[in-house]
Amino acid sequence: MNSVSLAVVHPSFERLKRSGKWLHLAAGLLILTHALSHAHRTESSPVYFWCQLIISIDILILVLAGRDALVQLPVVNLFFRVVEIAFFLGIGLLMLLEGKTGIGVVHLCLSMAYSYLFYCERNLRSEELLSFHHTGVTIPGLPENRWFLWADINSVEVHYDSIHIRTSGRADLHFELRRNLEFAELDQIHEFCRHYLGS
Repeated sequence: MNSVSLAVVHPSFERLKRSGKWLHLAAGLLILTHALSHAHRTESSPVYFWCQLIISIDILILVLAGRDALVQLPVVNLFFRVVEIAFFLGIGLLMLLEGKTGIGVVHLCLSMAYSYLFYCERNLRSEELLSFHHTGVTIPGLPENRWFLWADINSVEVHYDSIHIRTSGRADLHFELRRNLEFAELDQIHEFCRHYLGS
């Protein structure tokens, strides 16, 4: 028996994919607002203003023109996420050095939130895979995939269009499949379950 991997619809991943566009939009607008607030200040550096303006316009163009590009091109998505992290971290540190603690802390919190998003999004793929192995089952999850030994699994119910796994920790995991299983795939999963679960 070889390992079997199934493409599943994972609700958390789907929510993250849908929210990514709006989070980039929010970051782009915040950066643009910050740039415009420094446009007429005499003590503000023109280089600082233009860097912020160009970054914000880049992000906004990507969000507005790219539509699904952020999901289809994960490297581009991650690059812009790193830019957003660097921006919020830099502004936060700059505000703290200027003695503006409240604004500085808010920007540092934004930097940490976008860092966590980056950590989660680095695993995003077009398909999330649930895999059956000889040693256990890998289930997609955020921020990391989860691994269950066969000893930790009480039951597995497999249908042509969905799969339901109950663990010994009483977790009920239900996933819709992205495509219906073929008979051979279904039989192979049943063979895993018969062999390792005795069912």
